Amino acid sequence: MSTPSPHTAAAAHTLAQLMGAILKGGIRVVDLTAPLEPATPTIQLPPQFRPSKPFSLEEISRYDSRGPAWYWNNFACGEHTGTHFDAPVHWVTGKDYPNNATHNIPVERFIGPACVIDVARQTTEDPDFLLTQAVVEDWERRHGRIPAHAWVLVRTDWSKRSGAKAMLNIGPDGPHSPGFHPQCVPFLARERDILGVGVETIGTDAGQAAGFEPMFPCHTIMHGSNKFGLASLMNLDQLPPTGALVIAPPLKIVNGSGSPLRVLALVPV
Repeated sequence: MSTPSPHTAAAAHTLAQLMGAILKGGIRVVDLTAPLEPATPTIQLPPQFRPSKPFSLEEISRYDSRGPAWYWNNFACGEHTGTHFDAPVHWVTGKDYPNNATHNIPVERFIGPACVIDVARQTTEDPDFLLTQAVVEDWERRHGRIPAHAWVLVRTDWSKRSGAKAMLNIGPDGPHSPGFHPQCVPFLARERDILGVGVETIGTDAGQAAGFEPMFPCHTIMHGSNKFGLASLMNLDQLPPTGALVIAPPLKIVNGSGSPLRVLALVPV
């Protein structure tokens, strides 16, 4: 048996320390995932476009004549239901990148440090609040520059709204929910080279983003820059501005444009 290299031994020690810290409570694991159930709200498109299926669960057997010793279900939903991952191939601007779908994105790109920008007060006052480059740069003056390969998570406390009606917040002129200013997205994607963004709303773009230039700038520019999106997150109020590590691997759906997922954050105590 060969002797592990010093680098391998050091890496193994680091992993052992990490696991020990989790087990002993020095690192807290925070679940950023909303429960997935039939009541989970889904994005509502104009009637001319084909809609996504809502989540449904069909019981196969439950310790009965259909299967005496086992319980299991079939489930159905769209890829972008509940807390979900947006891959670059999800948008036309990201369709030509290699390794742009859920089955072939390099797995190390699902893990990165979290930069949590808290705008909950602003979104309480204005549901159409847009995160601007100026707001991000003000956050950087207080917490340091956003590093490359980071997840930028926007805390709005939108996940604390109860029910699909409040989450979607649809008025006569369409949905009203916070998101990104069109000029902020290229700044994050290109000048900060982040992994992607995460939001508490059901999609990464603002409710009124169909009227922006470009339309749906977070999808258009973020995926056009080979970056990712996380939507319908929760518990962002339990994360510090910096210092947490986010793990967000989607299901390995061949040629998937995204998938529901379980997003975890490792937070030092």
